[in-house]
Amino acid sequence: MIFKRLLGLLGKDLAMDLGTANTLLYTPKDGIVLNEPSVVAMDAYKGNIIAVGREAKDFLGRTPERINAIRPMKDGVIADFEVTKEMISFFIKKAIKGLSLVKPRIVICVPTGITQVEKRAVIESALQAGVREVKLVEEPMAAAIGAGLPIEEPIGNMVVDIGGGTTEVAVISLSAVAYAESARVAGDEMNEAVQRYFQDKFQMLIGENQAERVKMTLGSAHPLPETLHGEVSGKNMVDGTPRRIEVTDAQIREAIHEPVAAIVMAVKRALEKTPPELVGDIATNGLLLAGGGALLKGLDVLLSRETNLSVIVDDDPLTTVVRGTGRTLDDIKTYGKVYIN
Repeated sequence: MIFKRLLGLLGKDLAMDLGTANTLLYTPKDGIVLNEPSVVAMDAYKGNIIAVGREAKDFLGRTPERINAIRPMKDGVIADFEVTKEMISFFIKKAIKGLSLVKPRIVICVPTGITQVEKRAVIESALQAGVREVKLVEEPMAAAIGAGLPIEEPIGNMVVDIGGGTTEVAVISLSAVAYAESARVAGDEMNEAVQRYFQDKFQMLIGENQAERVKMTLGSAHPLPETLHGEVSGKNMVDGTPRRIEVTDAQIREAIHEPVAAIVMAVKRALEKTPPELVGDIATNGLLLAGGGALLKGLDVLLSRETNLSVIVDDDPLTTVVRGTGRTLDDIKTYGKVYIN
């Protein structure tokens, strides 16, 4: 019994979606084993880590002077190498419980526009966190695999993966990216747009977490059948007193108009630069929406109207990328050629 358990811990492989907003981990045996915010809380004086993930996210905007709540990923890439290394190490240890006789191998998905320097930062962070081998796969390719698209066939498949820091637009055919565009406009930019809107329109300050909640509950890219209402609490910029106001979905739609328009333009640019045969395939097969941004109400309707394409939202867009990354581990013979390093 002990011998079997030790064999099970031998060389356990992992797939990671190292995102700006959330980090997910997948194992071939257990599926998704971790889904946590990419946030680390640190003691500003001693430099030690106080909390990681969901617990650390609750610290954002609420920390005293001695605690820093840090988001070490920005625009889909590493902004703080040391903190990212500690975060990856923490998540790997949390995902693989018990003694590991052999360090795990890991596949990490990265944005299509990532530079060689940024690639090395991802690989070095993972190696220093305690893995023995690192492979990288592009996010839209992982999303296409996760959604079950026929990527190995000579057919154009279009994927739009909207994460926290980047929007990845890619056309995939014959297990390769025929055209890709990485726009550093996504969920975080929408949150910031909501914060700016409240400052400009209501002279009111709201926190990052509050802005995200407002976006998720009231945000939309296209007018909704019924008007949504919600209360938002914040700080009066004039005298510093607490303030609570009621807003509608139309106001939040106005707030996030610019980042949403930037995403639409990225999709249009990709279509303009894609060969006509592949565009014909996309017109037949439609466009796949994945990532947390795919959950924005009415975004599929807006994209369909602006591009004249049918738009399909993946059944579980938050996990599409990590599921696809995991499938490359499950079937290396079929998907091994999609690795980019």
